[in-house]
Amino acid sequence: MDKKTDLQIEMFAQIQTRKLFEQAKSYAYAYLDSVFDRNVFPTGEAIKGLEIFDEPLPATPGDPIEILHWLHEYGSPATTTITGGRYFGFVNGSSVPTSLAARWLSDVWDQNAALYVISPIASQLETTCEKWLVDLLDIPPGTAAGFVSGTSSATLCGLAAARNELLKRQGWDVNAEGLFGAPAIRVILGEQAHATVFKALALLGLGRARVETVPVDNQGRMIANRMPELDASCLVIAQAGNVNSGAFDPIAEICERARNMGAWVHVDGAFGLWAAASRSRKYLTQGIEMADSWSVDAHKTLNSPYDCGIVLCKQREALVSAMQATASYILYSDKRDGMHYTPEMSRRARVVELWATLKALGKDGVEELVDRLCEYAGQFADLLRQQGFRILNDVVFNQVLVACDTPEQTKATLDNIQASGECWCGGALWNGEPVIRISVCSWATTSEDVERSVAAFIKARRSKG
Repeated sequence: MDKKTDLQIEMFAQIQTRKLFEQAKSYAYAYLDSVFDRNVFPTGEAIKGLEIFDEPLPATPGDPIEILHWLHEYGSPATTTITGGRYFGFVNGSSVPTSLAARWLSDVWDQNAALYVISPIASQLETTCEKWLVDLLDIPPGTAAGFVSGTSSATLCGLAAARNELLKRQGWDVNAEGLFGAPAIRVILGEQAHATVFKALALLGLGRARVETVPVDNQGRMIANRMPELDASCLVIAQAGNVNSGAFDPIAEICERARNMGAWVHVDGAFGLWAAASRSRKYLTQGIEMADSWSVDAHKTLNSPYDCGIVLCKQREALVSAMQATASYILYSDKRDGMHYTPEMSRRARVVELWATLKALGKDGVEELVDRLCEYAGQFADLLRQQGFRILNDVVFNQVLVACDTPEQTKATLDNIQASGECWCGGALWNGEPVIRISVCSWATTSEDVERSVAAFIKARRSKG
């Protein structure tokens, strides 16, 4: 029998004694104890401390205790507190506590969600979550779900299914023949479609120069009656939640036009598709059930931990065909095999946190979360408007676009906000004007957080830097 190496013996001991994991737990608890009061963005001193990680790869095994100490001592202070209540950048959500705890457990499980025979628990939870999502979003029964890293990947999967199906209807098998010589596909989308949509189109061989863009209104919504004439070769991409204004395309009208001509509609709903789970916001997603595919992030509005994107496809076989992989060693089963619905084979079981999030919140909790985020976005807009800031969008969801009297003052105010540590917002250009972009995405945000952040805006506008 082979003897264990010294390194093996050490690692077995680390598991058996649990000292390493207890240390990690204590550091995690210390971080959670401070997360709601600490600077939202790291201080200059914390950033400077990261230099300790800039070293050559060690030649010999490191001390596990020291490794964790470095992460806590130098890494923790240099994190952005997205889990807190005053981070409003990039539509980044927090983590529901139950889902965070579930992730800790699933990390120990270390499951690969590719096949049922690799992980029956991942297969079962994916089956359950697929049904729950169809119910929650009120989309057609039988819709397939694939669990990927984020909406960027989900959009890629949805558009791949669309491309292949549209070509199949024209007698072309893209899996066998590739794209050389294939019939043309027309892509129609709004002028303010998200950058990840264009990225997916480029990866799929449906490049930017071939896209037919539709004018948008002053909120970034596609003007449906300005769409070109559609036909059965068309892939139409609608948006549920403009990344800046939060506005929703007129999805029902777009889908009606597409359905009459046999076109495929994909809805990019990274953060906005969850409006379908709220009775007071559902009007924004009217008509989504008529679409053919959808992409959405659970780690945004739903507050599941990163990374947790979802592709949904009404035609299950279209998604499976686009994601297909075969080899003699792959053991498919009569249960759900997750790799049918995603580009990856090896893939962590991110569905564990998604299931825990949905189980913890339930339908009522999801609705309450969505409504609360929208309520605080409205509070932000009202308070800032009272203080003389300009609100440039109709606040219909969780996004607020803010400007000062001049572009220069807006830029300076944003710089001061980001440097303050009180809260953190991103910037963008809106109709050619620099703006401060507020994304209210965390379950932990309170009315007091909003008021405190508005005070930070006022102070930042006064500051000379």
